[in-house]
Amino acid sequence: MTILDRIIAQKEIEVKDLKAIYAFKQQKPVKRRSLYDSIQKSDTMSVIAEVKRASPSKGEINQKVDPVAQAKQYEKAGATAISVLTDRQFFNGSMADLSSVASAIPELPLLCKDFMIDRIQIDTAVDHGASIILLIAAALKEEQLRDLYGYAKSLGLDVLFEVHNEKEAETALRIGADIIGINNRDLKTFNVDLATTERVAALIKDENIAIVSESGIRTREDVAFAEGVGAKAVLVGETLMRSANIEATMNDIRIPLHKAVR
Repeated sequence: MTILDRIIAQKEIEVKDLKAIYAFKQQKPVKRRSLYDSIQKSDTMSVIAEVKRASPSKGEINQKVDPVAQAKQYEKAGATAISVLTDRQFFNGSMADLSSVASAIPELPLLCKDFMIDRIQIDTAVDHGASIILLIAAALKEEQLRDLYGYAKSLGLDVLFEVHNEKEAETALRIGADIIGINNRDLKTFNVDLATTERVAALIKDENIAIVSESGIRTREDVAFAEGVGAKAVLVGETLMRSANIEATMNDIRIPLHKAVR
């Protein structure tokens, strides 16, 4: 059983519990800036800056982080959007983290970073302030992805549709995803290869699709490579979480867009 298999099995348990106990506010999503529009209109590399305490691949990253203080530093340093890990068992995150960041950062696009397998998780993310949800192609069948994508869009949410190979990219294109995240980390082996962005982005010809390179982004050179093969945004977690100077790190990776089709 892969790590992804274990995570999805845990999500099935969590969804069952949610359906038994969760009382919805049934509120409409908070109106925030559009992630899609922000990426498409930017002249520099957009950065989705992530609040992440730990991960299965890296172990503890920053367990003592104050999510609000971290997110405020990201906002001040020019992040395009904030991503908050909400998975508890594997990433030590929580919906409370998302909610507190949502209250403190009212305008930036806000991603609930979790493994979505059911509509109830999307409702929960909305109730806690998210304006973006993540869908992972490797986690679900195409009909499930199509259902969750359509539901999220019906609520006015942006969807970061994550793929890590050509077959998954074709699924994203069939469903009509307008923000495609290319994860350089194989979720089954957790190996990281930036060439994944180059290989998969070559299939995405439509300039109206925003490409986000995810995982393994550490240096300005990494960002320049991603930009050169078509990415307009990067999702950066560990590098920013470990940074001693977030503003300097952010300035280093928010490079001008030259080669990316806009």
